Order: sequence, then structure tokens, then C-alpha cells
Amino acid sequence: MARTQRIKPDDILDAAARVITRLGSAGLSIDAVAQEAGISKSQVVYYHKSKSGILEAIIDRQFKRDQDLIEHCVAKSADTPHPELFGRIASAQQLLTETDKAVAVAISASLSNDDSLQKIMQDWTKNDLSAMAAGPKPEAALMAYLALTGFYCTELFGFHEWTSEERGRILEGLRTVYRSYEER
Repeated sequence: MARTQRIKPDDILDAAARVITRLGSAGLSIDAVAQEAGISKSQVVYYHKSKSGILEAIIDRQFKRDQDLIEHCVAKSADTPHPELFGRIASAQQLLTETDKAVAVAISASLSNDDSLQKIMQDWTKNDLSAMAAGPKPEAALMAYLALTGFYCTELFGFHEWTSEERGRILEGLRTVYRSYEER
């Protein structure tokens, strides 16, 4: 008698991320994830119900990872002029993987027709903007944050990849934007 394979929800999400990396969001399906994970379709459906459910779970997991990194970097930036901003700048020092980029493109493609995914992204952005507004020099923090977001999205969506040296200079430039910005 064959043994039932024990699978964890993260194993399914890892398989889904591999499918997205290899085939893009158009290739993401319950069948493809099940095949990649080596499990039945019913196991995928049990945990995630639908393709949209898989995407939501991937986003949720990635946001939790990102939030943990940001919280760690914010704590390490406690002695800076604006820990929330400087922590986010420090977190951007981490290089993006091909999986990060592929998942971002899949999420972006899904945003146009999925209100729940849009809500997740809107809440994330609202949280960041509130953190910028809560610290000293909120206008300066907002300007540097918007530049950071542009920098991050340029890489995340594969438009350009910075060298490690360029990356360091850019991120230091964002800190300088904050420090030198005159509040009105």
C-alpha cells in the first residue's frame, strides 16, 4: 500500500512559485501546482481553493517575509534620523531573486481583475505611507520613500539590474535626499 505524502501549505506555495518562475502567471494553475509539488489536485484545492487563493497566499507569505525584514531593519536603524524610512532603505540592500521578480509580475498581472489582491497591495502601501508621515520631516520621508519605491520596482519588474556598487550609491543617495530635503 502506498504511503500518503504529507504536504504543508508552504510546500504548495513553493511549488506555485516555481511554476510562476518557469511559466509566468499564465502558466499558474491548480494542475501545474499539483504536478510541481507531486501531489493531487485535491490537496492543492484543500489548502488554497483556487488559482486566486494560491496567489493571495503567495502574496501574504511574501508580505510577511518582507515585513519581518523591514521590522528587523527598522530596529537596527533606531539611531537614524527616520528609522522607518532608513530601515526600508536598508531592507532594499537585499538582492532580489528571480522568483521574487516572477512572483511580482504574476501579482501585477492579477491585480487588474482581483479586488482582494488590490486591497492587500493598497493596505501595504497605506501602512508604508503612514510610517513615513509619523516620523520627523514627513515630506522629506515621503519624497525619499517614493524614490525608493521607483528604484525597487525598476529591479522587481526586471527593467534594470543595478550592480552592488551602484545599488549602494543609490541607497545612500536616498538617505541624502531625506537629510537634505527642506520641509515646507
